Amino acid sequence: MIQYSLKCAEGHQFDSWFQSASAFDKLQAAGHVACAICGASDVEKALMAPRVSSAPKDDSAPNTLSRPATPAEQAIARMRDHVEKNATYVGGNFAKEARDMHLGDAPERPIWGEANVQQAKALIEDGIPIAPLPFTPTRKSN
Repeated sequence: MIQYSLKCAEGHQFDSWFQSASAFDKLQAAGHVACAICGASDVEKALMAPRVSSAPKDDSAPNTLSRPATPAEQAIARMRDHVEKNATYVGGNFAKEARDMHLGDAPERPIWGEANVQQAKALIEDGIPIAPLPFTPTRKSN
């Protein structure tokens, strides 16, 4: 496996893994490599620095994986923060709560929660406006 830093024609930078250098070349030639942020297929390898560590890792350094790194991850983190602060999490009761509000059986309020595919499809078919969110509920530990 090989990891490449990539850049699209719009200037977005992102990383992706490929089976080999030739696999990347083959996928790129076929137009199957696209920007992870905007979807553009005009993608090329960006300048990369080798990962060489000459000193032991400082254990006091913050874990960079716990923070959003890309613009897309940062946008999702902002969306999650907004939804969690401004809407009520109703868990698995989302379909029932959304339907009750649509029918006027419950007061309208911003909600978010979970629904299976059949429930979501039924809500959409009944004209109830819903949208998927690109994150799952935060699991709180004790």
